[in-house]
Amino acid sequence: MSPLGRRCARFVILAAILSVSASVAMADNKIQWTEQEKPIVEKIRHLRDVPDDQRAQVTKDLAMQIRALPVTGHRLELATDLASLSTEGDYGKDTLQTVADTLAESLRQHPVEGENGHPAYPYFALAELVRYEHVQASLDHPQYTAAMAELALDDEHRAKADFTLSDLDGRRWTLKSLRGKVVLVNFWATWCPPCRKELPDLETLSQRFADKGLVILAISDEDAGKVKPFIEKQRITYTVLLDPGHKVADEFAVDGVPKSFIYDREGKLVAQAIDMRTRKQFLEMLEKAGLK
Repeated sequence: MSPLGRRCARFVILAAILSVSASVAMADNKIQWTEQEKPIVEKIRHLRDVPDDQRAQVTKDLAMQIRALPVTGHRLELATDLASLSTEGDYGKDTLQTVADTLAESLRQHPVEGENGHPAYPYFALAELVRYEHVQASLDHPQYTAAMAELALDDEHRAKADFTLSDLDGRRWTLKSLRGKVVLVNFWATWCPPCRKELPDLETLSQRFADKGLVILAISDEDAGKVKPFIEKQRITYTVLLDPGHKVADEFAVDGVPKSFIYDREGKLVAQAIDMRTRKQFLEMLEKAGLK
């Protein structure tokens, strides 16, 4: 199946599962949270408001609280939503491992069916933690195996990907024409809080490594009328490209933003991030492309 087909199928699956972080305002109509679950729902809902120096511990505590819930409740929904928020920054491998263990345990206790022959979204959430955040998971289930296989196929397509898009001034940029440069491709949106949070670090890195051959291509599928004033207000100087109809996002199997991909001077995909990264994390990724 093409990246577009997998991306659309994953969106269908994701839409079928209530997300606390995305749809908590409608939760009362769709899920009857227990009194024990309601405080956890509220904490997950406001997790982005927690200061960065406290968020790792709060995330770990939430994972353990979810694990302590009765098996008959909504552990899987909560574990999946926590997993989706746990990768927004650098909160440590120990935190991510705790989140992954909680999600794997919830899936063992509450296996869910996929749709149209594709794994259910919680299996993808766990597979992404394992493949891209390098944690461990013990889950013997065909949907998890299938999710891991689909992610591997996505990476094969990204490694071979090419595109040509226009920037805000109408100049055309082609990925493969940038051989000899280190290219950081960043998918983002003006409405996305984690995207906005990493903008200053990307700008700093662009200025720091411009003379060493770093090119940042930030891709948005929004209209130029929305993107251009936002970029001007944020004083972003690196290249912003427009992806009308999100065709390039589809080619990269991007089912959420932000996501970043780094290609070395030979055009090889050497690092990627499934969520927001800190400056330190971006530096670690760029080092894999030979930039220090």
